[in-house]
Amino acid sequence: MKKLRVIDVDGHCMERDTQILNFAHYRGRPLQGVDAPFSIWPSLDGWFRVASDALSAGDPEAWVSFLEDTRMEMTFLYPTSGLAFGLIQDRYWAVSVAKAYNDWLHGTYTRRDARLQGIALLPVHDVPEAVAELRRAVTELGMRGAVLPAVTGLGKAYGHADFDPLWAEAERLDVALALHGAPSKGMGFDFFDSFIKTHTLEHPFAILIQLTSMMFDGVFERFPKLRVAFLEAGCGWVPYMMDRMDEEYERRGARWAPALKRKPSEVFRSGSIYVSCEVEERTLPYVVEALGENNIFFASDYPHERLREGFLKDIPEFAARTDLSEKVKENILFRNTQRFYRLD
Repeated sequence: MKKLRVIDVDGHCMERDTQILNFAHYRGRPLQGVDAPFSIWPSLDGWFRVASDALSAGDPEAWVSFLEDTRMEMTFLYPTSGLAFGLIQDRYWAVSVAKAYNDWLHGTYTRRDARLQGIALLPVHDVPEAVAELRRAVTELGMRGAVLPAVTGLGKAYGHADFDPLWAEAERLDVALALHGAPSKGMGFDFFDSFIKTHTLEHPFAILIQLTSMMFDGVFERFPKLRVAFLEAGCGWVPYMMDRMDEEYERRGARWAPALKRKPSEVFRSGSIYVSCEVEERTLPYVVEALGENNIFFASDYPHERLREGFLKDIPEFAARTDLSEKVKENILFRNTQRFYRLD
């Protein structure tokens, strides 16, 4: 078996409030040196996650060491506390935090080592500002994409026409966008009495809500060159949603989804939609058959939820699978991420 090259589509940095405040301004006031008693981020959902999850070190030095130990060539870094970014109520603060986070991420990780690639955080609370920040992150900070919070307090999903200027700018810049969940607020299970129940549903529910909106509101029709990843919910849901959406479209599409001109399953296979997989997913061969092998990729999720040694087994175990061809493995571990982020 030949040596497989690996690029990580979705790792995480561990941002610290005091560090990001050094880059932040709020309505003209610099916040460097401010000793704030509150976090700059909202709570994800009220659960004390440190008590539930093991966390490895996610600082730049730990990441460089992790890349060398796993022989991954590169990682693309998403936030941790910042996954709650969409719940910020004050749009002026959201704009300030996004800019400060992106500057901090660039200065702390990407400039430390080019293998640590930052993914920009966009203030979707204010679409013109989100467009401007995407442009700045790409043209000035060299970032190859941006993350959109899958859970927001905006009262509308990403299929809404208000977000069209953002999709247009992503197309113009030819950069990737990704939706990433974490908060569970407002999804109907705030009454759960244990974190395991919440964590089972929070990531998939969030991205399925946004995907459904974007699909039936015609985002992928209006912006056929858009590339969007739906991350950290595995990929086993894809065949179910392809069938479910096709059935709805056949019965009700003409009346309720006039902006959608193709069967949803055709949109899935068109190259606009990417998903990350878990290395042990038993349904992965079927997802490859249903979706195709070019739109699925590997995500380490380091340093979340496990200690470091637990992550070191993932790539060897995936490489040893006998139910996937070597070509499929190569695409999932390397080629698809390379294409998604437009790496030379």
